[in-house]
Amino acid sequence: VQTLLQQMQDKFQTMSDQIIGRNILFFFKLESELDDMSCRIDDLEKNIADLMTQAGVEELEGENKTPATNKS
Repeated sequence: VQTLLQQMQDKFQTMSDQIIGRNILFFFKLESELDDMSCRIDDLEKNIADLMTQAGVEELEGENKTPATNKS
């Protein structure tokens, strides 16, 4: 009986270690993907701002945007 209980404890510990290891790997993978997504969003915001500048759109009073007037 003692041997059987020790074997069960060993198997439980092994499974527990595997679950913890998988969770840690999943966390790091998720963190890496979130960092990547954050960089992509930053790049997208910069590209949108650049396009708006090229199109002559100016930001006025927060969210209101209007085309810039061309002075000729």
